[in-house]
Amino acid sequence: MARPSDTKQRILQTARELFATKGVQQTSLQEIADRLGITKPALYYHFTSREDLVRSIVTPLLDDGEEFMARMEERADVPLLELLEGFFDFNHRHRAGILLLLTEMTTLAELGLVDMVLSWRARLTQLVFGPSPTLEQEARAVLAFGGMQDCTMQFPDAPVDELRAATVTAARAALGIG
Repeated sequence: MARPSDTKQRILQTARELFATKGVQQTSLQEIADRLGITKPALYYHFTSREDLVRSIVTPLLDDGEEFMARMEERADVPLLELLEGFFDFNHRHRAGILLLLTEMTTLAELGLVDMVLSWRARLTQLVFGPSPTLEQEARAVLAFGGMQDCTMQFPDAPVDELRAATVTAARAALGIG
């Protein structure tokens, strides 16, 4: 018999797969339990609700993103290349979770998780352009950072080093910083 932590990980993996193919609202906890060959009460032992399950899937992404942002903000002058490469690496590492965030905006907004992710772009913009960016600078940052996220999902089979280099080059161009 699997240890509880193994079962919890299997539940998370199965939920990720079903959420990605069917959507969060269209996936029942019974379906997840059936796919795993466990009872619904066994699933409830690990997760009290679908919302608890969704939160468990995206919390590591959010924690890692917040840690990255805090590390960048506590430094007085972060080199742009380091900031962009770090942001790319974060997005590449968490592309499955970010895809879930994007496809399930309404569900995740209800859980209060989208606001944090959107705040990262504003914070990144301030790291690049200072505390009072112009509208043009903000638009450039949205294109650069949003585009970086998109590239990690759009090209899942590209060699990561090539994708990082191409994405960072494009982001620098979008920011207007060669």
